Amino acid sequence: ADVLITEIGGTIGDYEGTHFVEAIRQMQHDVGKDNVLYVHVGFLPYLGASEELKARPIQFSVHDLQTMGIQPDILICRSDHPVAKKMLEKIALFTGIDREAVIPLETVDSIYKVPMILKKFKLHEIVSEKLKIKVKKGNGKDWQAFIKKINDKPTKTIKIALVGKYMGMKDTYFSVTEALKVAAIYNKIKIQIDWVDAEEIEKQSSEKILQGFSGIIVPGGFGSRGIEGKIAAIKYAREHRIPFMGLCYGLQLATIEFARHVCKMDKANTTEIDPQTPYPIVYIMPEQEKLLEGKNYGATMRLGAYPCKLVENTKAAIAYNKKVISERHRHRYEINNKYLDELKAKGLIISGTSPNGKLVEIIELPSTSLGTGQNHPFFVATQFHPELKSRPLDPHPLFIEFIKAAIKSFR
Repeated sequence: ADVLITEIGGTIGDYEGTHFVEAIRQMQHDVGKDNVLYVHVGFLPYLGASEELKARPIQFSVHDLQTMGIQPDILICRSDHPVAKKMLEKIALFTGIDREAVIPLETVDSIYKVPMILKKFKLHEIVSEKLKIKVKKGNGKDWQAFIKKINDKPTKTIKIALVGKYMGMKDTYFSVTEALKVAAIYNKIKIQIDWVDAEEIEKQSSEKILQGFSGIIVPGGFGSRGIEGKIAAIKYAREHRIPFMGLCYGLQLATIEFARHVCKMDKANTTEIDPQTPYPIVYIMPEQEKLLEGKNYGATMRLGAYPCKLVENTKAAIAYNKKVISERHRHRYEINNKYLDELKAKGLIISGTSPNGKLVEIIELPSTSLGTGQNHPFFVATQFHPELKSRPLDPHPLFIEFIKAAIKSFR
């Protein structure tokens, strides 16, 4: 059976969240109460003056939820301090939630330790019993081995620059940062991810801001703001041979940077930013243009999983150890094949394409110059989002290789 998981952020009682709460309330009428399970997460504040946790706020939070027509099946009690059994019993009594379903969750130094804590309090059994679904039995050895890797704290730290424009919200690039952290754990290295504002690079310089980093990443995005700062960061990574990884928009900008500064295509750009550019390195393909003319914007996006054919003996092929892969996309603009011959003649490698060879999926620079002078320890960019397929027990191979290269160029 299919399972739908819905997370609603914010605080119960906030006006802007009421329609989302009402939507999940109605779900129990649509599919039946036995097919819906509500998990509520609340915080237990600590009063330093009296040295005690206070249960009243979380009780009021549950009561507010109950007035909106939802009775939580499970209550997760977040806390920065140990939670006594008596407090859990008190919360269960005043909220009407089963004692076993009131689960304490103290702050830990890694979110990846949370599943084992929840398993300890038999959350999986509560879910299984309520929804009448079978839970696969396992001893959790793989996860325990992963936690051991986290606990075996290395002494060496590498610094990675994440160059973007959405610096206010740390959740913006959450998938990217977690993919990096997991890859670092498997490479037995500590990692410090510094968020670098692309607009600050424009105001100052790459040399001033990006010195001292062992790796540079330009993640996905869109729009003109910060674009020249990102291109400057890519140029800095290429010329100083700092391990680089570009994701989606990062590939498009890396190709533009190469066209501008290696192929001497002055003012090369994406038509998303400059429709009149003399070198439309990134553009919307003619068949997509027709859909746009009909206002069918959604149909012009490559969205979801697509296959990619890898070129032998490239960094991408070595990392994946496969000939064909499948990765998740979310973009509209493509690399213009009109300029590929000139780009490749100057040293750019197209290491991944669509199965028919018409769409560029991965670019990279060679490890040795091959007469082009473009040798680089690790310079790989993807049209897709590899971070979306990275998992704690199955880190993405491109992130693994990126971190390996960053360790070798430790500075």
